[in-house]
Amino acid sequence: MGKFTRVCVFCGSKSGNKKIFSDAALDLGRQLVERKMDLVYGGGSVGLMGLVSQTVYDGGSHVLGIIPTALVPIEISGETVGEVLIVSDMHERKAEMARRADAFIALPGGYGTFEELLEMITWSQLGIHNKPVGLLNVDGYYDSLLGLFDKSVEEGFVNPSARHIVVSAKTARELIQRMEDYIPLHEQVTSSQSCNVEECNANF
Repeated sequence: MGKFTRVCVFCGSKSGNKKIFSDAALDLGRQLVERKMDLVYGGGSVGLMGLVSQTVYDGGSHVLGIIPTALVPIEISGETVGEVLIVSDMHERKAEMARRADAFIALPGGYGTFEELLEMITWSQLGIHNKPVGLLNVDGYYDSLLGLFDKSVEEGFVNPSARHIVVSAKTARELIQRMEDYIPLHEQVTSSQSCNVEECNANF
């Protein structure tokens, strides 16, 4: 058993144009099962979300999908996988994901995936949580984003120590290993005692 047992995966409700993205989602699901890790995710049954959740569920690990009411008819097709928690809105979804997971991994995805990933990075910087945040950089999908993070450090907008919040790798196996070795290096802006997930989320 590793340092964490419940992983929140952010990913697209689409599969993308390359088979390598679907392969990566399936591989991540298998890696979670192999390590007896449970899945927390956005609740959809389509796209990469559907592939990850079905793989983890079929492998015998627990799956919890958290989805806002408005997205149920869009992101759930057919029968749901595992346990589904329907919440009122996107803010509640992210707060529940953050509260219920020990770590976060982003697969390729669109605006929603970017937003979820960046919020978890921001919350780590603020000191709301100290959980590892991983970026599965499949086929160089996130090269530009990682380059932007480096540019932000270079231009003085992100402290060099905070750049280490983002753990990245090209394969699920390597990423999970790096996340298990993760030790926060940055000085947190505030403390988790002064601003928990629910309180800070309510301010957005």
